Amino acid sequence: MDAQWNDSQPIYRQLRDRVVAMILDGTLTEGDPLPSVRNVAADFRLNPLTVLKGYQELVDEALVEKKRGRGMYVALGARAALLKGERQKFLDSEWPRVAATIQRLGFRPEELLAAMPTVMAPATPSHPVSPASPTPLDPAAAAPMPPSADSEG
Repeated sequence: MDAQWNDSQPIYRQLRDRVVAMILDGTLTEGDPLPSVRNVAADFRLNPLTVLKGYQELVDEALVEKKRGRGMYVALGARAALLKGERQKFLDSEWPRVAATIQRLGFRPEELLAAMPTVMAPATPSHPVSPASPTPLDPAAAAPMPPSADSEG
């Protein structure tokens, strides 16, 4: 995992966003345990309270559930709720800019579809799209971090 943190946003928020990305990418699925607060804090040299605050945001959003003495787990329906919210956010904030650029540059729909990267191509039975397998808390890396039952810190 990339231990680099962006100065424009609190670390706990970036940590929350990394978990959200993992849920959206399918790296973490419903019922999967989150890495323990202690493991994440130790691995990335963070204060455990920072990690706990990021995880607590996920609990507050009902994306993660605490199981006392067992850790934190991805809640049922978390991915569907995230997809709904992220899609609407895209349509409200990003799509108008993208559509304006498309219009300004005079692209035709078939040109855009032809230029679409293979990873972004629509999934069909003969051409399934599979998400990347990032490491826990890092959508850009490759090997998953083993879960721990000690997710409450």
